[in-house]
Amino acid sequence: MKAWTWAVILAGLCGAVSLRAQDPAVEDRLTRIEGQIRDLLAAQAEIQKRMAGLVRELSELRDEVRSGTGEWATRAEVRRLGEAIQEVDRKRREDYEKIAQELQQLAKLLASGGGGRSSRPSAEERTERRRSDSDTTAELGYEYAVKPGDTLYAIIQAYREAGINVTLSDVLKANPGLNPNRLQVGQKIFIPQPK
Repeated sequence: MKAWTWAVILAGLCGAVSLRAQDPAVEDRLTRIEGQIRDLLAAQAEIQKRMAGLVRELSELRDEVRSGTGEWATRAEVRRLGEAIQEVDRKRREDYEKIAQELQQLAKLLASGGGGRSSRPSAEERTERRRSDSDTTAELGYEYAVKPGDTLYAIIQAYREAGINVTLSDVLKANPGLNPNRLQVGQKIFIPQPK
C-alpha cells in the first residue's frame, strides 16, 4: 500500500509542475470564459426585460379585447363589410348599364331628329280641358301624358311648334310641385292655354 501512496504523491507533483507551466494559458482562457459568461448573463437579463414588456403588452391587449374598447373588427363584421361593398359594386354596375341604355335611347332620339319629341302633340294630347282651382276661376289648357323619353323642355317645344306659345314658368305655375327633372311615364301635366 505504501507503493500506492507514493505513486499518487509522485503523480500529484508531476501534475502540479505541468499546471504551473500551463497556468498563464489556463488563466487567460478562464478570463475569456468569464467575460463570455458575463455577456451571456447581460443578454439573458435584456431578454427577460423584453419578455416582461411583451407579457405586459399581451395582458393589456387581452384586457382591451375583453372590454371591447378597442377599435377591433370581428371576422363577421369584416365579412359583412365585404358583402356590403360587393352589393354597392353590383348596384354601381346596374346603374352604369341603365345609364348606357338611356344614353343609347337618347342618341337614337337625337339621330331621328326629335330632340326629345319628333312630332307635335296629337289631337288627344291637345284636348281642351277646364281646370278649376276654385269655384270662380277656370283655366283653359291641355292635358298631356308623359311618354318614355319625354322631357318637360321637349314637351313645351312641341307645343310651341304646334302654335301654342307656352313657357316653362307657365307650366310650372299650372302644375305646383312638378319637378321637371323627375317626370314619370304616364304622369299627367297640364299645359295652360296662353292668354
